[in-house]
Formats: sequence, structure tokens, C-alpha cells
Amino acid sequence: MSTERAVPVPQGEYVPAVLHDGVVYTAGMTPRRAGALTCTGRVGDGVDPAAARAAAGLAAANALAAARAAAPDGAVLRCVKMTVFVACPPEFTALSAVADGASAALIAELGDRGRPARSAIGVSALPSGAPVEVELVCGVQTA
Repeated sequence: MSTERAVPVPQGEYVPAVLHDGVVYTAGMTPRRAGALTCTGRVGDGVDPAAARAAAGLAAANALAAARAAAPDGAVLRCVKMTVFVACPPEFTALSAVADGASAALIAELGDRGRPARSAIGVSALPSGAPVEVELVCGVQTA
């Protein structure tokens, strides 16, 4: 199931992704469509965990689009590490359940190549009030 997605435009002075020695590193991606956040706020404090899970899936799809754009044409990507940041109050502990939305999006696109090692980290705030932010590290294999 491949869905070509536009690479999100950076919201500051950085690039969406960098390819270096066969590895793509993405910037943190938020749940944006056409440059606009699909939701804002903190998970467990105004943002429902189910909505945050969906937002994490969109953020991961945006990160994958950036990784694909940085890789050479025809390259095969293997997601090796994903970090999911969740804006939430200290008492919110269902970080992994939110991050599962990002994992599901990658697996839907890449199968087992989209199943990386993962960290889910709670933070007090994210850029522009986003509830989640996802960054990827992907190995790149060329023919």
C-alpha cells in the first residue's frame, strides 16, 4: 500500500531529511496536511489519546515521505529507529499506545521494513502546539 505524499515544508531553518553514508535522518515531523496542523494541544489534556494515535500516524507518514525524498530513486528503505515525542501532562503514561499509531503507519507502508526500534517520550510542549512529533532513521539500500 504505497501512498505518495508531499514532503512537508520545514517550519524553520532546517531540511526535512539528510542522507549520509547510506542512512537517512529525518527532522521531527508533526501531523500536518498542506502545511497546517490537523490538531493541537496536549494528549490527556484536551487531545484524546485516539486522536493523538491518528496524529502520530500522519506525522510518521510525513517523516517517511521526507526519507523517501532524500533517498536515491529506486532505493529500498528500512526504518531502523523511530522516536515519537508526545506533548502531555506528567500523569499521562500511555505514550506507547499513542506511538503505536506511528508504528502502524510505517508497517502499512513498508511491511516488516517499517518496524523499527522505537522510543516514546513525553514532553511538555512541541512546535506550534503539536500533540506529537516523529523522527526516523532509515537505512537505504540501492540496487
